[in-house]
Amino acid sequence: MPTVASSQSSTETDWVSRFADDVIAESERRAPGKPVVVASGLSPSGPIHLGNLREVMTPHLVADEIRRRGHTVRHLISWDDYDRYRKVPNGVEGVDDSWQAHIGKPLTSVPAPAGSAYANWAEHFKAAMTQALDELGVEYDGISQTEQYLAGTYREQVLHAMRHRADIDAVLDRYRTKKDGAAGGKGGKKPQQKKVDEAELEAAEGSGAADEDDGGSGSAGYFPYKPYCGNCEKDLTVVTSYDDDTTELNYTCSACGFAETVRLNEFNRGKLVWKVDWPMRWAYEGVIFEPSGVDHSSPGSSFVVGGQIVREVFDGVQPIGPMYAFVGISGMAKMSSSKGGVPTPADALKIMEAPLLRWLYARRRPNQSFKIAFDQEIQRLYDEWDSLARKVADGTVLPADAAAYARAVGTAAGELPSTPRPLPYRTLASVADITAGAEDQTLRILSELDPSSPLTSLDEARPRLDRAENWITTQVPAESRTIVRDEPDKELLGSLDEQGRESLRLLLEGLDTHWSLDGLTTLVYGVPKVMEGLAPDAKPTPELKTAQRSFFALLYRLLVGRDTGPRLPTLLLAVGADRVRTLLGA
Repeated sequence: MPTVASSQSSTETDWVSRFADDVIAESERRAPGKPVVVASGLSPSGPIHLGNLREVMTPHLVADEIRRRGHTVRHLISWDDYDRYRKVPNGVEGVDDSWQAHIGKPLTSVPAPAGSAYANWAEHFKAAMTQALDELGVEYDGISQTEQYLAGTYREQVLHAMRHRADIDAVLDRYRTKKDGAAGGKGGKKPQQKKVDEAELEAAEGSGAADEDDGGSGSAGYFPYKPYCGNCEKDLTVVTSYDDDTTELNYTCSACGFAETVRLNEFNRGKLVWKVDWPMRWAYEGVIFEPSGVDHSSPGSSFVVGGQIVREVFDGVQPIGPMYAFVGISGMAKMSSSKGGVPTPADALKIMEAPLLRWLYARRRPNQSFKIAFDQEIQRLYDEWDSLARKVADGTVLPADAAAYARAVGTAAGELPSTPRPLPYRTLASVADITAGAEDQTLRILSELDPSSPLTSLDEARPRLDRAENWITTQVPAESRTIVRDEPDKELLGSLDEQGRESLRLLLEGLDTHWSLDGLTTLVYGVPKVMEGLAPDAKPTPELKTAQRSFFALLYRLLVGRDTGPRLPTLLLAVGADRVRTLLGA
């Protein structure tokens, strides 16, 4: 696969390079001589989907560009696994209503779905994302917030927040009178937002601690810290008193009635509420760049409030970074979407190669929404990708497109695995459809696509071939699959007029001399031209296109029993010359 080196000179219109410029300058201003720190946050509260992936890919692409320029970068991914378990996801295998009993516990205290090999709920859903990030070439430092809090890593920050609880409360109070309660967690959905499609709605809902409140405010005052109950482990607790000098904290649990007195300078079973936790981490980690969802543009959102809290309470600076738009899904099959909402990166990587998935995130600016195709559109997407590769190879590619391609096919660490012979995805899908995965038949057909350079092993077409097979078997409905007829349709053959019989004769007569993908393409489009008294290379006219469509429909009915199907040249190769002759009445 051709590659393009990323550089500032060749990427003047590339959004990644522009952000890299800003991040390097900002890092040198804030922390000269130290590694550049970019960050993402993911909540393993359920399947981590393709909308959440933008939270990772945006800083990853910027971090990778900075590495290419010779700088040291840390990309932190905070696993928000100490968040509360807030609801039971729909359709997750091995999960039933009994999991309702765990609502309010930390995600790492909730059992994994039945049959899982992992220790708890969080680890189960982290595992699939970790594997996908590895396949995508994402280099990062993972941070478990459960481990951070239970180890007392943030103890001084927690005590500091409690000492400055009145200041935090004052910041939050600036927004509490906002209409519709504009406050919301990271990734939270706002009532005033426009209606989005199902994939976007779940993407907005599924990232971060979406329903955490601002902290406990009652007769004892406001507290930005919430303990997990020492009896039932839930966060349905109310702090009833706190002493700054002794750090003695009293709380009661509204779920089970348990009450406890602890010293916060040695107590670790709890966490700061989200709108305080996030800015605390910005200051603690020295984060320079972190993107956030479009919902954070509203007053009272976590990002807006966090910017004031990090400055006024933690003496830090808010990261720079764009608001990123939603990622939608095109045509996810019902059998897949029922597994827990919108699809995950692991789902996408079953039907497309990693460089293609990287390209979808690299080619669009973060504020541009886009859709990932699970339907027939994936074939057009692969055509566009292959066309881009050809332009890169022949030097006709535009600079911004070259930059996106370079970021897709590799990272600063090297190129990602690629398919040695990247045959058209639509061709591979058609062959997989017709052969039902039979490797001997698949190799026979693929080796005949280009007789001048025949494929000698299916490994040459992998992993793209495997992705196309997975797409056919998991995303194409059974009623749309191609089944070649066992016997000729004698009734249809017998009803043909002279023109119909002549068109079939011309096709059969030319099979042997046109037996390749390009040759059969010429043949099937040429027969209607000859029938109209035109040369085989005549330019199409509206009348000729109508005649071609009628001829194609006739062939489809005789070969597969319906009016449409895979591209005819591929179908003819797959069926084989002898069987084509039989089914067409030779």
